Amino acid sequence: MSGGTEPDRAPNDHHGDKQEPPRPGSVRPTSRRLLVAIAVLGVAIGVTTVKAIEAGGGVAPAVSWLTLIAWGFLAALLFAAARNTHQRVQVRRERIEPSRAVFLLMIGKASAFVGALCTGVYAGFALSFLQAMGSSGPRNRVIMAGAAAVVSVLVVTAGLLLERACRIPEDPDKTP
Repeated sequence: MSGGTEPDRAPNDHHGDKQEPPRPGSVRPTSRRLLVAIAVLGVAIGVTTVKAIEAGGGVAPAVSWLTLIAWGFLAALLFAAARNTHQRVQVRRERIEPSRAVFLLMIGKASAFVGALCTGVYAGFALSFLQAMGSSGPRNRVIMAGAAAVVSVLVVTAGLLLERACRIPEDPDKTP
C-alpha cells in the first residue's frame, strides 16, 4: 500500500524530472495518463470491432440494459468498499490485515483499468453508430453505449477512490 506524501512536499514534486524510488512495500498510485491511454485504446477496439463485424456481413452487438445494471451494481459495490475502507483506515485509523488491504488495493486498481478499457470500447461503439442517428435502431445503440461508457467511468472513479482509501495515513501510530 502506498503512503502519503512527505509533509512539506507536494504530491507531484519530483525535483525536476527525477522521481523518487518507491518506498519498499509501496505501490504507486494509478497514473491518470495511463487510464486515458487505455480508454483511447478501448475506443479504437470498439470502432474496429463494429466495422469488422459489419464488413463481414454481421450485426454489431448492442449494449443491453443488463449490462448497464451490472456495471452500475459493480460501481455501487466499489463506492461502498471505498467508503468503508476510507472510514476504517483514514478516519478511525484502524489497522486492517495486510492481505485484505492488498486485496482491496488490487481490486481498486483492476477496476480502474478495466473500467477505462470498457469506457473506451463503449464510446467506440457509440461513435460507430453516430452517423446513422436518424433511425431509431442506431439511436438506441448510441444511447445505450453512451450510458454504458458513463457507468464505466463511475467504475473507474470508484476504483480510484478505493485505491486512495488504502493509503496508509501519514502517521499511522498517531490516534485522532
